[in-house]
Amino acid sequence: MSSRRATIADVAREAGVSVSTASVVFSGKTPVSDATRSRVLVAAATLGYTGPDPRAASLRRGRSGIVGVVFQDHLSRVFLDPVVTHMMDGLADAVAPLGAGLLLLRDDETPEGASSDPSLTTAPIDAAVLIGCSGRMRDQLAVLEARGIPVVVIEGDAGPHVPRIDLDNHEAQRAVAQHVRGLGHTDVVLLTLPADAVRTFGWIREDREITTDVTRVRLGGAREVFPDAPAFAAESSSIDQGLAAGRAILAAGRPTAVIAQSDLLAAGMIRAAEEAGLRVPEDLSVTGFDGVVVDGLEPYELTTVVQPATDKGRAAGEAVAARLDGRDAASFRFTCTFRAGNTTAPPRL
Repeated sequence: MSSRRATIADVAREAGVSVSTASVVFSGKTPVSDATRSRVLVAAATLGYTGPDPRAASLRRGRSGIVGVVFQDHLSRVFLDPVVTHMMDGLADAVAPLGAGLLLLRDDETPEGASSDPSLTTAPIDAAVLIGCSGRMRDQLAVLEARGIPVVVIEGDAGPHVPRIDLDNHEAQRAVAQHVRGLGHTDVVLLTLPADAVRTFGWIREDREITTDVTRVRLGGAREVFPDAPAFAAESSSIDQGLAAGRAILAAGRPTAVIAQSDLLAAGMIRAAEEAGLRVPEDLSVTGFDGVVVDGLEPYELTTVVQPATDKGRAAGEAVAARLDGRDAASFRFTCTFRAGNTTAPPRL
């Protein structure tokens, strides 16, 4: 019989859940249903898995066996986005052979009065994976470097010495915009992901600085095709935010097309159009970005670009393993695939 120590991936398979779901049961940072938690804990007990042990030397001798994953969004809602779930599955799969667990963190420092909560600079982690790289994250990189903690960033710029797992956001968004332009649309609105750490909801003024890397890069790709298109920023990538933004966009005018920076925002935009009595795509064309399954979107199949989210997370985990092993980790850039659906058509004459 094999003496290999059970990993979180083994527990996930035994419980019939995703690796990321099993991970958050042990981290306690994101709520899960009682039934799911019970299933995961029973599977863990069956396999003899007790969760990540901060005292274990599972990555290197004397290290904690924990990889920190740092988000810019509230942890209670990050897993509402299927892209994050797929990405975390890939990341968890890649670090599982190391015996490592994942600790979810926010990019802000521990608030006053809550000093017991770990932060990016205080958590007992062996490595950090940054999801994007906000100004707050960049300010803390020097502390991580001083602690000797290797860092990998997914879709962000943490400096020339930090490996980047990137996506062709600019080119992919430009391809979507070119598709919309090719159909004959000229009156277009761009619906974006959060533009900065404040997450201000509303129209993006020309003088507003866009500090969220993914939002800025995707917006640049769309504006190569539609340089004068107005842009509206959502607070997060969700159907509810797409609906709220869609209502505001349609209250200000009637564009013939909306280019959204996520499939969830696009789905909300479609709901807003239907609420306003508009038909998609006859009266309004809508595009997304990500290529995820959106529940309840039938009979629509979004025109979008499909990103390899699981592969992106796995590449980040492999880069972490290389850094912890003392090897160089090269940056890597993934390519999206355009997929035409039934939510775009030529504008009505």
